[in-house]
Amino acid sequence: MILTTAGGADTTLDDTTIAEFRGALRGDLMAADHAGYENARHVWNGNIDRRPGLIARCAGVADVQQAVTFARTHLLRLSIRGGGHSAPGYGTNDGGLVIDMAAMKGIRVDPAARTARAQGVVISRALHHETQAFGLATTGGTVSNTGVVGLTLGGGLGWLMGKHGLAVDNLISMDVVTADGEFRTASATEHPDLFWALRGGGGNFGVVTSAQYRLHEVSQVLGGLVLFPLDQARDVLFFYRDFCGTLPDEAEAYLALLTAPQGMPVVALILGYNGPIAQGEKVLAPARRFGKPIADLVGPVPYSARQKMLDDPNATHGLQRYWRSAFTEQIPDELIHELVEGASRFSSPLSAIIFFYMHGAATRVGSAETAFAPRRQLWDVDLVGQWASAGDSADHIAWVKSLWGRMEPHLLGTAYVNHLSSDDRPDKVRASFGENYGRLRQVKGLYDPTNVFRMNANIAP
Repeated sequence: MILTTAGGADTTLDDTTIAEFRGALRGDLMAADHAGYENARHVWNGNIDRRPGLIARCAGVADVQQAVTFARTHLLRLSIRGGGHSAPGYGTNDGGLVIDMAAMKGIRVDPAARTARAQGVVISRALHHETQAFGLATTGGTVSNTGVVGLTLGGGLGWLMGKHGLAVDNLISMDVVTADGEFRTASATEHPDLFWALRGGGGNFGVVTSAQYRLHEVSQVLGGLVLFPLDQARDVLFFYRDFCGTLPDEAEAYLALLTAPQGMPVVALILGYNGPIAQGEKVLAPARRFGKPIADLVGPVPYSARQKMLDDPNATHGLQRYWRSAFTEQIPDELIHELVEGASRFSSPLSAIIFFYMHGAATRVGSAETAFAPRRQLWDVDLVGQWASAGDSADHIAWVKSLWGRMEPHLLGTAYVNHLSSDDRPDKVRASFGENYGRLRQVKGLYDPTNVFRMNANIAP
């Protein structure tokens, strides 16, 4: 069998070598002739169309160890697939080996200790299905089908970050198979250097087979959208940038420019409150009284329902996607002009421009305490191109690049690691790790000196 090495060259492995690898696994080893291969090779972003040489459908930690050792021994290109939600498609590759944890979806909640352990492929929706049975939750992203582990490795922005911090701030430990094939538990007391790096350093340091999180009392919350026609977008954006500065920790306010299901371009205030409903009504009232909304959909909902609020179409599996992203400390008038103009000319009704505001508890952690460095009030700004037909990709990607070219001068040259694009410049990737990049390189050199794990926002050892 011809496979692809980490450096991009072809290498040939004989049938005996492949058979021995297959025999060492409890799960399946899929090549292109396997009945499950076509389904297994596809990821969340339908615009990623790659054909791995082998997919190891790992049944447990022992399988992961075998697969990492096999990839390292044969110098293979290696991807790690958990939830498969990576927009650049880091969870797959052409010609190499994919470690697919699709069978590793166990969850254990300890309601007395208020902790939960989730295996490598668990998505936010599944985790909170279990934790909400006890009125508990942890920060778990902004859509419900994000892989919990992958979200955490990049930092973990989410609906609870103002009150309870990022996903990394709620992480107790991670079980990880490192590049030498060894199993390690990383925590504040075990391999603390690795634990530090895993909290924001992306997928650079190993295969995380499970993670343990602190949980908080979260049940009924306030949440929903307030929709305005696009002709009010400029005023809504002016209001929004000022309103964010008034928010207490319990409140969340995001914003999106998008197309309503009826085909009407709109601007949406996306609101949430993680505390007493009556208090939340008062805090969010200015946003609900502003302007002349065409719909106010804010109301008391279970936390699990609010977590699904942005799922359609933003989390729909298999849509074609291309996006660009950056942080900003300001929303200048010039950026607002470009946003409103861009939203009036969406190339697809499925596309959106979204602002996620980071504040509160997420910003009160020292920038060097975890690998996630941007610990200040920021907006994560995302231009998300989405469309249905692969044949239309060139036009939609060109539209995103054109609008982003006009937006980018008004934004910082850094991004949320989980939202970096596959064609972001290396200097932007480095800058996005901030002042922690040098220390991350040192930890990378200890645990992955030959860069086995390079299909990610890569940190060179």
